[in-house]
Amino acid sequence: MALFLLDHGAGNVQSLANSIKKLGYDFSWISSPDDFHKASILVFPGQGAFHTAIECLTERGLLEPLYDYIQSGKPYFGICIGMQVLFASSAESPSTLGLGLIPCQMERFDDTTKPVPHMGWNTAEPIDPDTLSSEGVSSSDHYYFVHSYHAKYDPEGNPEAAIWAHSTTQYGQEVFISSVRKGNVFGAQFHPEKSSVAGLSVIDAWIKQSLAGRIPAEPSPRIPRPPKPKHSFTRRIIACMDVRANDEGDLIVTKGDQYDVREKSLTSTPLSSTTAVKTAGAVRNLGKPVAVASRYFESGADELCLLNITSFRHSPLRDQPMLAVVRAAAERVFVPLTIGGGIKDTVDPDGTKRSAVEVAGAYFRVGADKVSIGSEAVYAVEKVRAAGGRLDGSSAIETISKVYGSQAVVVSIDPKRVYVDPATYDGPYKDELVHGRPDGPENERGKAWWYQCTVSGGRETRPVSVVQLAQGAQILGAGEILLNSIDRDGTGLGFDHDLIGLVKRAVTIPVVASSGAGTKEHFVSVFIETGVEAALAAGIFHRGEVGIPEVKLASRQAGINIRS
Repeated sequence: MALFLLDHGAGNVQSLANSIKKLGYDFSWISSPDDFHKASILVFPGQGAFHTAIECLTERGLLEPLYDYIQSGKPYFGICIGMQVLFASSAESPSTLGLGLIPCQMERFDDTTKPVPHMGWNTAEPIDPDTLSSEGVSSSDHYYFVHSYHAKYDPEGNPEAAIWAHSTTQYGQEVFISSVRKGNVFGAQFHPEKSSVAGLSVIDAWIKQSLAGRIPAEPSPRIPRPPKPKHSFTRRIIACMDVRANDEGDLIVTKGDQYDVREKSLTSTPLSSTTAVKTAGAVRNLGKPVAVASRYFESGADELCLLNITSFRHSPLRDQPMLAVVRAAAERVFVPLTIGGGIKDTVDPDGTKRSAVEVAGAYFRVGADKVSIGSEAVYAVEKVRAAGGRLDGSSAIETISKVYGSQAVVVSIDPKRVYVDPATYDGPYKDELVHGRPDGPENERGKAWWYQCTVSGGRETRPVSVVQLAQGAQILGAGEILLNSIDRDGTGLGFDHDLIGLVKRAVTIPVVASSGAGTKEHFVSVFIETGVEAALAAGIFHRGEVGIPEVKLASRQAGINIRS
C-alpha cells in the first residue's frame, strides 16, 4: 500500500508530513498527474483560499486526476482546504467550482456576534457515536480550527449534504459540518496535524484502517443538531519567543523590559551615592528556540509564536538559521506556529526582488501556520488612509491573504499611551480617549490618553491610532490582531484592559492580548473582563514564574473554556 500526500502549492503541508513521520509511516509526494496511479492511500492537506486551491490544482494538471482518484474508491483524507474542495463551491469565490461531490456551498460565518475567522480549539461531535466509525474523532477532545467559511449542517434543508456529515461543531450559534465520511472519503475541517495528541490520534487511526483495508462508509443518518446554549470553543494560551542573534551570532530566545532586550547592571562610583542603570550589556539569553518551543508544547501551550526581532541585513529568504529554527520546531511541535519578522517586500544584496508572498511562502513551506506583520502593516494602513480608503492590492497583508487566506495573516500592533488634558483636548482621537478610573491605579486617576502606534520595535511613533490601525488591518485582509503594549511590556502589572477593550470593540476578527502578564490571575481577568480570544505571555513563562498548566487550571476553575 503506497501512501501519498498532495501538495497543491499554497500553505503549510510540511506539518502533516512531520506528523506522519512522527507516527512512523513512510509516504511519497504527488509531483505529477501520473503519481495518482501509484497511490493506494491519499491525503490532501492544506490551508488558504478556496479559489487559490482550485487554481493551483488546475494549473498543475492535478484537479481532474484528483477527482478520478476519489472516484476510483481508494481511501482519501482531505484536511481543511482538502475537505472544502469536495463541495460544490464556496461563497469566498462563488464563480470557482469545487469537485462537486458534496452538493453544498461553503458559507461565511456570521460575524455579528462572534469573531471571524473561527480560530482556535473546539470540539467535534460525531453523528454516529459508534467507535468503529469514529476515525479517531472523539467528542471529549478539542481540535484546532482556522477558517472563515463552513458547510452548514442542515439535515432538513439539504439532506444530500447532511448524509456526508461525520461530525458537527458549534461556533457561536452556528452548527457546521466539521468532518465528512462517505464511501472511501474522509475529510476534516479542523487541522489534526495541529491538534496535538488528539489530532495525531485521528491521523494514526485513519492511516491504520486504510492500510488494513477499508469497508466503504455508509451514508450518515440525518439527525437534528440544534445549537446548544453555549459552544465548546476555548480561549487560547499562547507562549511567545522573541528570537534574535546574540553578540556571537547565535539565535537565542530573549525577552526585554519595554522592548529593551539587553541585560541591565547597576553601577556606582566611590565619589557618589548615586546608582545608575547600565543597559548596554549582553543580549538576555533565555534558551535555544527549538528547545524552548518543545518545552512549551509539552506543557500544553495552545499556540506558539516565534518573532525574529533581529534587523535583517539581507533578505529573510537568506536567513537560513531562522528558517532552520522554524523547520526544526515544526518537527517537534504539533500546535499552531506563528512566525514574525521581515515579512515584507525586500531586495537581496544582488538586486533580486523578493515579494512578501514569497517570504511568507518560505516560512509556510517549512512548517509555519501564520505570519505576523508589524511595521509594514502601519505603513500600509497609512497609505490606505491617504488614498481615501482605496485599496490597491499591493500590501503584504493583501497579497498574502489573497493566496493563503486571511487566517494566515496576523497583524502585530505596538501602541503606546499619549497623555492629553482631559478638560481641553479636542484633537482627532477624542472618540478614542481612555479616562483613568477613580478606583484605578493612582497614577492614572484624573488623566486621559489615547494609544499611538509605533514602528521599528517601538522606536518610532506614527500618526495612526490603535483603532485606526486595527480597523485598517482588518479591511486589508488580516485575520487576527496581536495587541501588544509598550507601556505594560515586562512590567508584570497585568494586561491593559482599556487598550484591549478598545480594539475588541473596533474589529470583528480575533484579538490576542499581549504584554504585562505577571500572574495566572491576569489571564483569568483579561478573559472575563474583555472577552479576548487569546492571551499571550513570554517572560513569566521563560523565567518559570508562572507555568502554562497553572494558567489553564486557574482559568478552568473560573469557568472559562480551556483545552486540557
